[in-house]
Amino acid sequence: MAKSAKKLRILIADDHELVRRGIGGLLRARRGWKVVGLAASGREAVEKATKLKPDIVIVDVAMPDLDGIQATREIRKANPNTEVVVLTMHESDQLVRRVLDAGARGYVLKSDLAAQLPKAVKNVAERKLFLTPKVSDIVLKGFLNTEYQIEPGKDTQALPTPREVEIIRLLAEGKANKRIAAELGIAIRTVETHRANIMLKLGLHSLTELIHYAMRHELFPALGGKP
Repeated sequence: MAKSAKKLRILIADDHELVRRGIGGLLRARRGWKVVGLAASGREAVEKATKLKPDIVIVDVAMPDLDGIQATREIRKANPNTEVVVLTMHESDQLVRRVLDAGARGYVLKSDLAAQLPKAVKNVAERKLFLTPKVSDIVLKGFLNTEYQIEPGKDTQALPTPREVEIIRLLAEGKANKRIAAELGIAIRTVETHRANIMLKLGLHSLTELIHYAMRHELFPALGGKP
C-alpha cells in the first residue's frame, strides 16, 4: 500500500469559541488538511505552536494575554518553519504593514473568511504571500495617500535592472536567498549583494517595503492568487 501524503497541520487561535469551531469545520473539509490544535489566547497560541510545531497558525489580531501581532512574532521566532495567517475585522493599511513586519504571510479580513481563508492557507503553505483582493486595494490606497519625500542628492531615475526585478519578485514571494540562488543559478553571495544594492538603490529599509514596491509596480502576480 502506498504511503499517504503528509497532511498539512494547522493550529487555530481565536478567543471566540464559535469562530474557532467555524474555521475548524471549514478547514477540516479540505482533503489533506488537519487541525492539530485550538487556542483561545495569544499566549496559548505561542505555547501550542511551540509544542505542536504546526505548518500553519491562523491567529486573530485581537487576542487576550498577547495580541495576534506579538504572538505572530514569537511564533515565527520559535518556529521559523511555521507560517502564520492573520485574521482581523480591521481594514487598515498600517495594520497590514505591522502584520507583515511581524512575519505573517497571510492577511484575511473576517468578512472574507469563508471565501478567502482556504486560498490563504494554500498559498502560505507554498511559501507565498497572500493578501485578499480587498486588502491589496487597501495597501495600494495607502501608497497613493502617502507623501514620499525625496532625499537631497538621491537619484530619482534609479531603476532596477532586469536581474534585480527577478530578485525583487522572488523576495516578494517570500523565498529565501538560498532558494533564489538555486532558481537563478547564481551564488548565494551574489543574491545577497543584489539584495543590498536593490534596497540602497530604491531607498527601501525592510522586506515589507520591498513587497509594497513589488505590488505598486505590478511585479508580484502571486497576490490574491487562486488555490
